[in-house]
Amino acid sequence: MLRNRRPQGVHGPTRTAHAPTPAPAEAGGLSPNLRVLLTLAAATVALAGVYFAREVFGPVALAIAIVVICEPLRRPLDRRGWPRWAGTTAVIALAYLILLAMGALLWLAGTQFARLISDLTSEGGLTRAADQLISSLRSLGLDAESSDAAASVLDPATLLAVARSVGGTALSVATALFFVCAYIIFMAVDAARYRQAPVLFAASKGATIERIVRLNSGIRRYYVVNATFGAIVAVLDGLALWWMGIPVPIVWAILAFVTNFIPNIGFVLGLVPPAILAFIVGDWPLLLGVIAVYCVVNVVLQVLVQPKFVSDAVDLSLTLSFLSVIFWTFIIGPLGAILSIPLTLLVRTLVLEGDPSTTWLRWLSGDRNAVPSEEHPAEERPATRPRRRRSARDLRSGDR
Repeated sequence: MLRNRRPQGVHGPTRTAHAPTPAPAEAGGLSPNLRVLLTLAAATVALAGVYFAREVFGPVALAIAIVVICEPLRRPLDRRGWPRWAGTTAVIALAYLILLAMGALLWLAGTQFARLISDLTSEGGLTRAADQLISSLRSLGLDAESSDAAASVLDPATLLAVARSVGGTALSVATALFFVCAYIIFMAVDAARYRQAPVLFAASKGATIERIVRLNSGIRRYYVVNATFGAIVAVLDGLALWWMGIPVPIVWAILAFVTNFIPNIGFVLGLVPPAILAFIVGDWPLLLGVIAVYCVVNVVLQVLVQPKFVSDAVDLSLTLSFLSVIFWTFIIGPLGAILSIPLTLLVRTLVLEGDPSTTWLRWLSGDRNAVPSEEHPAEERPATRPRRRRSARDLRSGDR
């Protein structure tokens, strides 16, 4: 009976007001918004450092990519019982062969392109092509200023400036390759030592080592697939341009091979120079023929076939792939266009993987393996309604 008595002066059931429970703070007492702002600030500082050190960061990143590509050559030698130094020497030799091939292709393309521009300028072909383009555009209804602006692309001074720019870029790349040669030696030696990490640290760092191994495998497959399809595209484009009578087809075949490593926009970058040259030497019919050949060969192989082989190694959305090319080119220069996908994969591995709270960010980036974990089902369940406090009348009825 004493339990059912009310205090004097109280004429109804007592209710206790509860203040809303504040959201729990993140680890370290930081709110989620503050944590995001600090992360963005730290990323900005780090990227600014990479930008100012791009002359060093670019060659180092290229050397790492080349060593990652060549590292599997060590495995059969280790299985046959060869000493470690023999495997390291084989990796260094293969890396140098890749660098030598890259340097030879760049030198050949640069010299042939400079000679072509010099010949066209001396023969007056560029001036005739520019005048013809102006008259064609004016016949289509364009005013004088618009047609002159479009024809300025064929201006000899403009093309000579482009040639000098290409030569300067080739020289900077050659200088970078010189430093890469030195970096490769040290990285190949260290790679032999790092192969012991899965055995020594499997218990404590097994998940981290697994992510690094998966990243290396993805980078390796990405470059192997791109090199294979790039070689096929370069041969087909070069033969087609040679058959149509385009000057120095070897240059445009090399350009098609190199631009195949640039996602999304590489096809356009490889098409524009031979298309302009086709207009200079053969007018509109030859220009349309070059565009048709590139659309058939490059679109079928690079857009329809190649992504099916690359998707397993990359798992990046098309938007992120396109933005990564622009972003890393701005950060570290021309090498950023070729290293954009591996660098983006590296950032995702270091920043997002291993943290269950960033699974949705990985999914947004295109990672098909990023699915909600079963260990956190509460995040997927809808919020339940709070339990209603039992009044004094309910308590009395329950006592009966």
